[in-house]
Amino acid sequence: MIRVLLAEDQGMMRGALALLLGLEPDIEVVAQVGRGDEVAAAAAAASPDVALLDIEMPGLSGLDAAAVLRTAAPACKVLILTTFGRPGYLRRAMDAGARGFLVKDGPVEDLAEAIRRVLAGQTVIDPALAAAALVAGPNPLTEREREVLASAADGATIADLATRLHLSESTVRNYLSAAIGKTGTRNRMEAVQTARTQGWL
Repeated sequence: MIRVLLAEDQGMMRGALALLLGLEPDIEVVAQVGRGDEVAAAAAAASPDVALLDIEMPGLSGLDAAAVLRTAAPACKVLILTTFGRPGYLRRAMDAGARGFLVKDGPVEDLAEAIRRVLAGQTVIDPALAAAALVAGPNPLTEREREVLASAADGATIADLATRLHLSESTVRNYLSAAIGKTGTRNRMEAVQTARTQGWL
């Protein structure tokens, strides 16, 4: 049996996925969590072969949870399943060690087959998303620019950001200016929106 950990914040979706995957003769859902920061503990307790992670979750994103699992449970293969088929998310998922990336609008048979293929050591990526990622190119933002831009999303002042991030105000301005320039936008809120749309944040 293939042991699967399921991390999905929407209870109805999580229950439906667990039920459908449980109908497969060789798949058993051994753990279910609704928060990203519960993934590592669930993996330690249940020893899954494959972790099926949503991206948008409270506590920790599926992308961050994938990175944690790479260290906490290196034998567990990660498959990202999300509504948000964004090229930037795909690149970040692969960088975090994920072996697969699928969008939620596909049939459950495809998901079950993807789980089997990921466990067998293959990489499984939604074809349309793979093509879009090639066209989009790499994320132009550095890690620090992403951090500052994400912190600016709530409309905080430069002074507040500097305090929050333990940086000088001029350094915060420089990072924001670089992020605005790289996203081709006019201000930081447009930069946040563009970066989110592309999956860079």
